[in-house]
Amino acid sequence: MNLLNNRETTTELPENFEELKKSAHRASNWRERLDAVEALGNIHASQTITMLTKIMNNDLVYKVQEAAFHSLKKLGQDAKLPSKNKPELFKGLPKILLRIKKSLPAGHTFEEFKEKLKKMRIDIYDAYEGEKGAEFDTWLEEQWSDLYSKRG
Repeated sequence: MNLLNNRETTTELPENFEELKKSAHRASNWRERLDAVEALGNIHASQTITMLTKIMNNDLVYKVQEAAFHSLKKLGQDAKLPSKNKPELFKGLPKILLRIKKSLPAGHTFEEFKEKLKKMRIDIYDAYEGEKGAEFDTWLEEQWSDLYSKRG
């Protein structure tokens, strides 16, 4: 998604600024947030600096935080990259996953669990998919197996 066509930094807010702002805060799509952060890095305005700082400090997906950091540096801001080591992204995740597991019939497959998670809690699915990257399926299957073996 090319949200800002030019690669040069500007001080004027583009016509699509509100669209960028919405995309930067879309909790269910880390890729869209990442694209928006990269586009916002081309706009040297107080609104974008404030937004990028909040994203850098608060986004659940480290790749998005890191992109916000680089965008701030590109805009000449003194920014400190947040720690990559984070505690659990969602408080009570095992309990949430257990509820999803229990909503499925006995003997369900991992793929059924994965799809149900995606439908019921896209925010969790998306955040962990972005955070875990290529390891997401392996990580999620381990979480599912733990639920399956411990709580039958």
